[in-house]
Amino acid sequence: MTIAVTGGSGKLGRGVISWLQDAGYDIVNLDRAPAPGGPLRPAGFIEVDLTDSGQVIDALSGVEERYESLEAVVHLAAIPAPGLLTNIGTFRNNMLASFNVFEGARKAGIKRIVHASSETVLGLPFDVPPPYLPVDEEYPAQPNSTYSLVKHLEETMAIELCRWDPELSVTGLRFSNVMDGSEYAGFPAFDADPLLRKWNLWGYIDVRDAGQAVHKALTARGPGYETFIIANADTVMSRSSASLAAEVFPDVPVTKELGEHETLLSIDKARRLLGYEPQFGWRGSL
Repeated sequence: MTIAVTGGSGKLGRGVISWLQDAGYDIVNLDRAPAPGGPLRPAGFIEVDLTDSGQVIDALSGVEERYESLEAVVHLAAIPAPGLLTNIGTFRNNMLASFNVFEGARKAGIKRIVHASSETVLGLPFDVPPPYLPVDEEYPAQPNSTYSLVKHLEETMAIELCRWDPELSVTGLRFSNVMDGSEYAGFPAFDADPLLRKWNLWGYIDVRDAGQAVHKALTARGPGYETFIIANADTVMSRSSASLAAEVFPDVPVTKELGEHETLLSIDKARRLLGYEPQFGWRGSL
């Protein structure tokens, strides 16, 4: 199976490509620049401006001497956070790129899309407390930035595209803060102040498990649209999740008995429907 990964040169993209290559997929990376040097094995690279619909449709329909067609698209490319561009710059780039990729895939006859949504649609940075803990996919999106608003609109767009085409399968993965092993040495410093990481309920996702989640979404999902929170099974903190919830969100209902370091970004739906189970984390890596 040949799959296009947009934004494959970024941290998340490199991790996803590495996992998919290990799983036996042929990968083409659609991005503005190739991945920097590192442990990632060379993958096919096509330079594409994803805000240019003609380039996107052309790339997804086949490129001479590289590939004739694609079986799926993993759309990860984006301005990755608020505040890196102006608000309109972030909106224009991310919204236009996502529309071009979704529509280009449909025109190329590609029926399977996985895209990077975001934990930010859950209400980050939780200046208004969440409705309950752990948070899950059951309450309406609460975007609080232009970046998050675009993620919400991408999800809404995918719902409608699947309504238009009942054979289309689109999966939105609401990734938590993506981390790789080189960053874990800094985690113990978070214990000094629980408010340092309150903004995303002390969550994270190991980049390798992000790759696993994409792989599960490609293989386990049928037609239609679904969103899944993708986080690690634990938090970035040494202290218990129950004590964090009680101190920082004392008036927020806790809907289950929490494990010692259990994530407050519920991954129950991903476990149940995708068979996702985190395999990597910071606690055994220091």
